[in-house]
Formats: sequence, C-alpha cells, structure tokens
Amino acid sequence: MNRCTSLALAASLLTAVAGLSVQGATAQDATEKCYGVALAGQNDCAAGPGTTCAGTSVIDYQGNAWKAVPAGTCLTMSFDGGRTGSLEALDRDLPKA
Repeated sequence: MNRCTSLALAASLLTAVAGLSVQGATAQDATEKCYGVALAGQNDCAAGPGTTCAGTSVIDYQGNAWKAVPAGTCLTMSFDGGRTGSLEALDRDLPKA
C-alpha cells in the first residue's frame, strides 16, 4: 500500500469515527427525568428530601427520586405493584421521616 492510499484510508476512518461520536452524543442527550423508576442507590442527581444527590435514594422506585431515561419512554415504564414512571415527583414510596 502506498503512502497516498494509507493517508486516504486513515482520513476515511477518522471521518467515520467522528460521525459515530456525534450520533452517540445526540442520542445520549435525548433523555428525560423519570421519577419513581430507580432502584435504591441508583437514582441520578436531585432525589427528594432525605437524600442528597446521585445514588442516595434508599427505597426501590422512590417516588421523589429520578433517573434519566431515553426521551419518550418514562410514561411507558411499569414495575411491580402497578408502579409506573412519572415526569413529576410522586408521593409514593418515600423514606419514612
């Protein structure tokens, strides 16, 4: 393989990889906060009273703790006991004071 062919191949590969990175970032940005879907200790930042930030929820499906989920999927999530995801904090499954 000559030097020109090698450079052209390298440039094509870099362009393809750069395109994948941009697509990945765009897909990752398309999320929404979904309350009541995180397992204990697996919430994203800003859980409700009694917690401080990411990973501090103490109850599975804690109603005031949220997890970032792909946009448009929160309201379709369902869990044991008839629990569903919500775009707003819930009054269920809260830590006892």
